[in-house]
Amino acid sequence: MLSPPKYQNNLATGFLHLSEGIRLIWHPKLRAFIMIPLVVNLALFVVLTSVIFSYFDGAINWIMDFLPSWLAPLAWLTVLVVGMLFLVVYGYSFNLITNIIAAPFYGILAQKTEELLTGQSPPDESLLKMVPRVILRELRKLIYFLTRGCVVLLVMLLIATLPLINLLAPAIGLAWAAWSMAIQYSDYAADNHQKDFKELRFCLWQKKFSSLGFGGFIMLCSVVPVVNIFIMPAAVTGGTSFWLKELAACNTTGCSIE
Repeated sequence: MLSPPKYQNNLATGFLHLSEGIRLIWHPKLRAFIMIPLVVNLALFVVLTSVIFSYFDGAINWIMDFLPSWLAPLAWLTVLVVGMLFLVVYGYSFNLITNIIAAPFYGILAQKTEELLTGQSPPDESLLKMVPRVILRELRKLIYFLTRGCVVLLVMLLIATLPLINLLAPAIGLAWAAWSMAIQYSDYAADNHQKDFKELRFCLWQKKFSSLGFGGFIMLCSVVPVVNIFIMPAAVTGGTSFWLKELAACNTTGCSIE
């Protein structure tokens, strides 16, 4: 097992894990396991980018018509907030849909990354057994993201209607997206070891700043066209590094997070 160094629980540490993931995707032993996810990402990128940005102008016009006249001087602020929200939705949706489609391939990529880093493999499992389990795991994550995400979205929409305070809406959305990305990409390695989803979230909360740093930088890359095609395989390899160096040794005794 990889001997974990004393990582500090901060945003920079999360960035270091993603940097490690970016370095690893170029390793000759991992390239073959990255090609299929990249093809999936490219196809989805073309479709989703076209759809999201085709609705942007319409959303801006609708909101501008909805605003009362006394808020007209703050129109530029409204455009800024809506633009940031669109970017969050774009990056979040891109990750969510792609991960459902490519989940089995990402599970294998996490497995091969762990073998490369530690010289040891997660518990052996046949492909026929792994694929349905991984898809069910993705559906469980999807339910978690959608139910909690709806609450976050309602809070954001409420705050967005309040002058000046509406600046907090994108920050709330980004924090939620970062937390979601940390869960999503550390889960492949955790699932390979059949770590319960609830226990993984508990471990991530114990390393909340590393988690927000790791997920936040993934989210930042996800909203950048073209970059988002390549960042997800790097996030899987980086999430495996995060799991090995910080999360695997987490003590879940008394785990109570819901």
